[in-house]
Amino acid sequence: MKLLVCVSKTPDTTTKISFTDGNTTFNTQGVQYIMNPYDEWYALVRALELKEQAGGTVTLINVGPKANDTVIRKGLAIGADNAVRVDIEPASAFATAKQIAEHAKAENYDAVFLGKETIDYNGAEVGAMIAEMLDVPFISFATNMTVEGNTATISRDIEGGSEVLEVATPFVVSAAKGLAEQRIPNMRGIMTAKRKPLKVVPPVDVPDLVSVKGYELPAEKSECKYIDPENMDELVNLLHSEAKVI
Repeated sequence: MKLLVCVSKTPDTTTKISFTDGNTTFNTQGVQYIMNPYDEWYALVRALELKEQAGGTVTLINVGPKANDTVIRKGLAIGADNAVRVDIEPASAFATAKQIAEHAKAENYDAVFLGKETIDYNGAEVGAMIAEMLDVPFISFATNMTVEGNTATISRDIEGGSEVLEVATPFVVSAAKGLAEQRIPNMRGIMTAKRKPLKVVPPVDVPDLVSVKGYELPAEKSECKYIDPENMDELVNLLHSEAKVI
């Protein structure tokens, strides 16, 4: 199978977030970046498992500047065969999806994998947009996948349960927890990753359909209040008047 895995660079989950330029720009100073966990732990690893079972290739694609190469190299160290980076800082999910779709269209992949969302924006938009641009099926929040020939059977999370779907290649799938288990790159993988091809390509022209007007941080959490277990009246009052859960 010829598989494409979309990988994103996101701030580490312990990063303290702030904004500049009147709260219109994310402040990157001092930020530690990682590969988006849903892309790395589930999408990439499941694609590698399919390659190991049926043969083929796994290509990574990232839309971003040269600073993203470190994250891409980690994916190569885990086991991907090669990588493509579209040399542009995308302005939106649509712009990202368009760059990926143009590459995928030219290369005729059997399947496109990506995480169900990125942990910074949590938009879960790119996968559906790629599928629409390629005019292929899109299966979201996949938690299990088996492949026989050109047909995949995929379980996905839905409200209150799960759904099992059958789809023929080509398709786009977004990976949720359970689709695979995280792999740690070993020393051999790290060394060979340096020699694997990472192709940098120019972007296609994409109109900026949306623009960021501002960011807001969530309200700070209030301090914990401790209530005497004998004072149920006060607890009920606080749950009603402050927490507003009853």
